[in-house]
Amino acid sequence: MSRNRVRIVGGAWRSRLVAFPPRPELRPTPDRVRETLFNWLGQDLTGRTCLDLFAGSGALGFEAASRGAARVVMVERDPVVFRALAASRAELDASVVELKRADALEFLRMDGAVYDFVFIDPPYRSDLWPRVAPLLPRHLAPQALVYLERAGRSGPLPGWAVWKQGRAGQVAYQLLKRAEGTLK
Repeated sequence: MSRNRVRIVGGAWRSRLVAFPPRPELRPTPDRVRETLFNWLGQDLTGRTCLDLFAGSGALGFEAASRGAARVVMVERDPVVFRALAASRAELDASVVELKRADALEFLRMDGAVYDFVFIDPPYRSDLWPRVAPLLPRHLAPQALVYLERAGRSGPLPGWAVWKQGRAGQVAYQLLKRAEGTLK
C-alpha cells in the first residue's frame, strides 16, 4: 500500500483507499487500532453523530461514515490536507461527511452541535488534550464516548473515566467517558 494512503477497514467502503498528502505531522491511526476502536464502538453506527476533531487523513471519520453514521463532521485547518479530504469525500460519495476548515479549538468554541462519538487524534507529540478537554462537555450527547490517541503516555485524565484502552508501538489510545459527577 502506498505510504500516503490508508485503507478503510470495515463497513460499506471496506478496503477502499483514502489518499492524503505527505505531511510530517500526519500519521493515520493504524488499521489494527481502528479495527479495535470500532469493535469497541460496535460495527454499526447507524444514526450516530461523530466529530473527527483533528481529521488529518480522514481515517477515523471516513471509517465512521462507512459504518453508517448519520453525520460525521471532520475538522482540519491545513488547506492542502483539507483539499485531500474533500477529494476523498467526493470519491466515496460520502454525503454524510461535513468538512470544516478550522482550528480545532476555535471550532469547539464556536460549534453548538452535540455528538455521540468524538475522535481526538491531534498532531503527533502535541499536547493539545489539556486545551481540548474543557471544551468538550457541551458537545457530548448523553453516554457519549471520546476516543483519544496520544504519543506514548496514557496517564490519568481528571474528569474522565477510561472505558477501554490499548497501545500500539509508541501510541496509547483510550476510549473515554465523562467521570460520574462531572457532567455539565
